Amino acid sequence: MRIESLNFLRSLINTPSPPGHEARGQRVWLDYVEEYADETFTDAYGNAVAVLNKGGSPRVMLAGHADEIAMAVNYIDPHGFIYVRKLGGVDPAITKAQRVTIHARNGPVTGVVGNVAPHLMKEEPNKKPPKIHDLFIDIGVKDKKDAHKLVNIGDPITLNDEFELLRNDLAIARAFDNRIGTFAVAEALRLLRAANGRRRAEVLAVSNIMEEVGLLGARQIAYSLKPDVAVVVDVTHATDYPSVSKPQHGEVAIGKGPTLTHGGCNHPGVVARLEQVAREKKIKLQHEAMSASSGTDTDVIFWTRGGIPSALISLPNRYMHSPVEVVNLKDLEQIPELLAAFAISLKRGEQFKVKI
Repeated sequence: MRIESLNFLRSLINTPSPPGHEARGQRVWLDYVEEYADETFTDAYGNAVAVLNKGGSPRVMLAGHADEIAMAVNYIDPHGFIYVRKLGGVDPAITKAQRVTIHARNGPVTGVVGNVAPHLMKEEPNKKPPKIHDLFIDIGVKDKKDAHKLVNIGDPITLNDEFELLRNDLAIARAFDNRIGTFAVAEALRLLRAANGRRRAEVLAVSNIMEEVGLLGARQIAYSLKPDVAVVVDVTHATDYPSVSKPQHGEVAIGKGPTLTHGGCNHPGVVARLEQVAREKKIKLQHEAMSASSGTDTDVIFWTRGGIPSALISLPNRYMHSPVEVVNLKDLEQIPELLAAFAISLKRGEQFKVKI
């Protein structure tokens, strides 16, 4: 991967962006895309947009979500221990005994999620995993009054794990879901800027907010932008490690390229065009099927304003919603190439409609 792109990815990953508190991460994204865009802007809640070839046709939206799973301060007990609630799909069992940062109004506060030593625990048959309200954070204060000097109810909390290279093109991080999406659309914009003369479409690169708590930002920005076609980038579950059922969850491996999802919100014409472009660019795709929903922003973009033809491209990700998500960087590099080639393939005024 290009060193400037790798540094951008690292910065995106390491900048905390809890749902509803994405501003710091959005600043990192905007600072990078400004070089490749004709204009950039944000909306009332912090969705960020970079526009290239304004006035072109059709209008294509390339979108990823900026937020990561997190927690929030919910209650402080008399001894100053902090209890939390979820912001997205946090797994309490793997959150115990982790170092965290509370993003308080007067600056970051370090803490640890408490974990009772095994010597002090009773042997319990069929012990149930902890619930989110069982977790408590120790910030090293003596009582509730001292805790309130540092933190307030509602302050967001993130784990402290950061980006690290593993080996064989693999990388580890806590928030590949879904900074890889915002990275990919930014890199696609960079490639498209260099393709001057071959662009007919207006390209709207979007880093949208609050996906992890209800696909909220995508609803806002898709309605505002009125794109003619949209491609969403997110992560998907790799199933190439022990104990995961392929008959149940499909066959998806890291290192074998991004995935393309079929069915439901994925418009067959857009999917077919992405497959065609991938063949021409010699980009290997893996394939996934969906039933009622994809669990991504595609689910809400496709029905906005009477229907926006949409498709979902995903990066295989091991151990999703954990501090040790693992992805293949070569898989990731292929997504901006596919997005850029898709945008270049669009003819002026082209529309995607199901043939009846």
